[in-house]
Amino acid sequence: MNYSSLGQRIRQERQKLNLTQEQLAESADVTTAFIGHIERSERSLSLETLIKISNRLGVTVDYLLSDSYKPRDPQMTEELLQLLDNKSPSQKRALLDIMRTIVKYLPLGEEAQ
Repeated sequence: MNYSSLGQRIRQERQKLNLTQEQLAESADVTTAFIGHIERSERSLSLETLIKISNRLGVTVDYLLSDSYKPRDPQMTEELLQLLDNKSPSQKRALLDIMRTIVKYLPLGEEAQ
């Protein structure tokens, strides 16, 4: 996990909202010092704390962690996202269910590419 980028994003989002470390700490049920440690990438944090921080900052956890996630094939990921673009939630759910069914019945032993 890229704790440096995570800390920087948390700091940037906190500053955009004109929040002090103390105010963010209070929302996340941690100490002000702990927020400082997170922002300087000196400490790691629990998933529960990360969720509290993301909720207070009004951003998603995946946004905060985006530098830690490296898709194997960015072009394929982009193509999949384009296929989902402008689909209703029920259509997206149906497509996800179809993909899960296909994956379930793929032949065993084939290497992921």
